[in-house]
Amino acid sequence: MKALCLRSRLKQFPRNNNVFRRYISSLPIYTDTNLAHQLHTIFTKNPNTSPDDDPDLRALAPFLNPKLVETVLYSFQSWNRAHIFFTWASNQQGYSHTAYTFNAVASILSRARQIAPLRALSVQILRSRCPMTPGALGFFIRCFGGAGLVDEANVLFDQVQSEGLCFPNVYAYNCLLEAVSKSTSVDLVDAKLKEMSHRGFVLDKYTLTPVLQVYCNAGRFDKAFDVFNMISDRGFLDGYLFSILALGLTKWGQVDKAFELIEVMEARNVGVTEKTFIVLIHGFVKQARLDRALQLFDKMKDSGFVPDISLYDVLIGVFSTAKELDKALGLYAEMKEFKVQTDTGIITKLISSCRDEGELKRLYTEIRRDMNLEALTMLYNSLLTVLVNNGSINKAYGLLRMLMKKGCNNDLQGDEFCWENDPNADSFCVVIDGLVKAGKLDMAVGLFRDMPKKICCKPNLLIYNNLISGLCSSDRLEESFEILREMEESGLVPSPFTHNSIFGCLCKRMDVAGALDLVKKMRVHGHDPWIKHCTLMVKELCKHRKAVEACKFLDDVVEEGFVPDMIAYSAALDGLIRIKEVDLAMELFRDIVARGNYPDVVAYNTMMKGLCQVRRVAEAEELLNEMITKGLVPSVVTYNSLIDGWCKNGSVEAAMRCLSEMFDKGREPNVITYTTLVNGLCNAGRPEEALAVWNEMVAVKGLVPGNIAFMALVHGLCKCGRTNEAAVHLREMKSRGMKPDGYVYTALISAFLAELNHPSALEMVKEMADEGSFPGKLDKNHAIARDAVIQLLRDSRTWSSIRDLIAEGKIPSISMPDIESEGLDGCIT
Repeated sequence: MKALCLRSRLKQFPRNNNVFRRYISSLPIYTDTNLAHQLHTIFTKNPNTSPDDDPDLRALAPFLNPKLVETVLYSFQSWNRAHIFFTWASNQQGYSHTAYTFNAVASILSRARQIAPLRALSVQILRSRCPMTPGALGFFIRCFGGAGLVDEANVLFDQVQSEGLCFPNVYAYNCLLEAVSKSTSVDLVDAKLKEMSHRGFVLDKYTLTPVLQVYCNAGRFDKAFDVFNMISDRGFLDGYLFSILALGLTKWGQVDKAFELIEVMEARNVGVTEKTFIVLIHGFVKQARLDRALQLFDKMKDSGFVPDISLYDVLIGVFSTAKELDKALGLYAEMKEFKVQTDTGIITKLISSCRDEGELKRLYTEIRRDMNLEALTMLYNSLLTVLVNNGSINKAYGLLRMLMKKGCNNDLQGDEFCWENDPNADSFCVVIDGLVKAGKLDMAVGLFRDMPKKICCKPNLLIYNNLISGLCSSDRLEESFEILREMEESGLVPSPFTHNSIFGCLCKRMDVAGALDLVKKMRVHGHDPWIKHCTLMVKELCKHRKAVEACKFLDDVVEEGFVPDMIAYSAALDGLIRIKEVDLAMELFRDIVARGNYPDVVAYNTMMKGLCQVRRVAEAEELLNEMITKGLVPSVVTYNSLIDGWCKNGSVEAAMRCLSEMFDKGREPNVITYTTLVNGLCNAGRPEEALAVWNEMVAVKGLVPGNIAFMALVHGLCKCGRTNEAAVHLREMKSRGMKPDGYVYTALISAFLAELNHPSALEMVKEMADEGSFPGKLDKNHAIARDAVIQLLRDSRTWSSIRDLIAEGKIPSISMPDIESEGLDGCIT
């Protein structure tokens, strides 16, 4: 399709010209429907092609309008495709997004929980100066709340007001409060309520409900009851609001108050919903208040509700744990009365409640009477499960073997345990899974091989998956491929778990070719390779200094249509930086962005650290500004990298500015921050400021310096000629239970020798020798220590002490032929 430039072409023809009419009739007729279809097709047919290179898109760009863009956005199944289309549309000349297109993409990103793109979207909507109605703002805020971005929602809400893009009404405020309702942000809720009151807004039910929720989440029941009473006074009370307060009280362990609230509801004829009963009973059990749980359970039945299987499961589970078989059986009988179908989990709990063989026989007799053959098999499987869970895997294995022979269990004597039917696939699944987890793979494989031989029972998908997973975990890859082949030949379709078990083993082995072959097979089945396995491959390759191969692996995965997670990309960036390939890392970083991915704070931190290590701090600062622009919040690690970079560049003032910026942004410096600054200031010959920073860290911030921090200060003070102060800090370091190494001692010894303070240098040598910290011959500080010893041997005040240390073996023998003429050759070899 060729691009159409209608305005320039139509000027060629007079309006009444027949040629003009024929030209118009020859043009393609574009409607929003077929345009939407064409745009959707183009953006899905080749996901690896940049939309800027597509001539068809250039032709369609002039026809974009907000309604069309909104339609196309909602037509994509992939959030990534929708976002790439949205970004492409943003860059087309003559087109501008409206609040509705922003809301469309916000809704898509929120449902997909894509945090980084959502943050960037909030920055984009402000930059676009797009006006918003209160309703549109409310929708946008709710999308942020749905993704858990409470702080970001509040910041955006305030910014659109301050920039005059929207004047929120009660609905917009209510949407913000709804977004906050899943948090514990009491201060934020209080601030917004004051704003609403100041503007004269009436606080309605939709305002107060999320406020009540936040107070309950935070355990602020003083405020919660104030709001609850306010709602009651205004006649807004309903079962939902009672439920919020009751559930909040339960969560914070105030079960009795929650129960009293339910009684208040009954007195006011406010119905308790079935869902509220279920959630509260589960909550009471979780708080170990079985008494109240059973009372509420009775109230639920009195209200006409039939308890569901989850309630019977949790209550029978409590009695089973307490080994109270009679009470558990009472609930089981009640289930049958209510015709609630039992399941394996409940049968398993009943069996586990038995304290001895006698109770087990009694239970078996009690429950098998009403069971058909299918239910009996469930009973057998529950017994197998209990044995496996109790660690009696060999007993479970023997019982299943007995079942395969259709005999009686000789371990549990008596006719009560005669089996009337064959085990099913679930029976084998329980035991095979137990054998795999117990590391008895050969027994598991043997049992698996005997299944089709002994009885008419084919392995199911779960059995195949358990075996394949176990074999892969034990690096028995070839056997897992064999079982996969058998599985496919049996007509079963591998699941994502099947393929990813093998994929993980290939990644652990760093078998790039094998992993990519499997990825191609997975693509055919529609299975995604798991993030953790791709990341494992990258980390393993990078650990063996094969970061370039790791990047090639990620590229190949993309070629197969899968987009690796940022965790894998961050690992690749870190690997490149470790082998000093910073330019390649920067190229990969930019490529990640170009593909529509959103680097997170970890990726930016990794990249900035690499740039700072090679003294390209200005570029690192550009990345800092870029991440702020994209709505990311720099971490302490971010600023620490910059501070370290500026210190290594000798720009201590810039490093101090970074420290100030940290305070401005609410990021508290840590010990690493202060240690880096202390080291940088000492290197710059500014010991007074270094000590001031140290005192701020310890006295003002209350941070506890570690070994590295003390070593940096002591070494730095030595370089600045403040040797006595360095020695004082060495004493403090030792008093805190830390052990200085040869690096610190040699710095102090050299500094004392430079001051001709040989006795103090000797004390440090003795201390170092007694600590066993004298540098060995392979240590880079060995030469410094050796030269110091030789100087002390030349001094009549110290030579005998050094000779004694050598004789005692606390100092290694030193070969120094050039001083034999001084008569020291008897002391050294």
